Amino acid sequence: MSSLPTPLVRWTDADGAERQARWQSESGAAVLTRIDVIDDRLPADVAYRKACEGTALLWRGDFQNARQLLQAMTRRMDKRPPKLAETPRERFNQHRMWQGQRARTLGKLLIEIGTGHTLDLRRAPQIAPACEAAGVHAPCLMSLRELQGLLGAHEWHKKGVPVAALGGQTIHPCYGVYSPVRGEYIDLVAQAPLPQGPIFDIGTGTGVLAAVLARRSPHPVVATDVDPRALKCARDNLQRLGLTGRVRLEQTDLFPSDRAALVVCNPP
Repeated sequence: MSSLPTPLVRWTDADGAERQARWQSESGAAVLTRIDVIDDRLPADVAYRKACEGTALLWRGDFQNARQLLQAMTRRMDKRPPKLAETPRERFNQHRMWQGQRARTLGKLLIEIGTGHTLDLRRAPQIAPACEAAGVHAPCLMSLRELQGLLGAHEWHKKGVPVAALGGQTIHPCYGVYSPVRGEYIDLVAQAPLPQGPIFDIGTGTGVLAAVLARRSPHPVVATDVDPRALKCARDNLQRLGLTGRVRLEQTDLFPSDRAALVVCNPP
């Protein structure tokens, strides 16, 4: 999680008490200022309308029903995709805008995480291990979508993702680092002819491409990333694979100071 000061979000609870908590947003979403406290009695149509109008919804009901409400809001959102623009550039920009609007709207359904990373909701799962691994500071408010992503990422990290180009060995992504669930780009790096000389892996993330390259090439591999969390993830993966001495990790924006015969990059 970011080391920047965490902003506070304030709201009035159902009993009229004034409350405040840290605002947790991995994407840096703006602090929400209009918050309604809701539970299982609020219809999905009303919840969706409020979210579209900019009102955040702090859930106080059954946790599994909150998941169902988010699914219902998602269905309503996806029923109204924008009419496609004419040119590829316009369609690309339109898609980016739509995705941003979708994320903002669905991110209006909030969950309060209590001290010790607990959820005071019926049928709530244990979230402490995932929150602690991701560096979430509690108590806080976060969107249910973000919490679901955090829990899913924790499961991926525990199980790992098998990579055929590494002989079926697993890569373990951390929260906030893209998981190598699509293998096309990995297979390309595993099969493409390699030149003689040093290799750069720019934006290494989990370190999967650096690992594949280190297995294939006798030349130095330098993997860079600007995110300390990604570098730790890559370091852990390279250590599991026995490749620590074959890859040099650097925290830098894009390119290191050296020269390379080959540069690979798989941007998000």
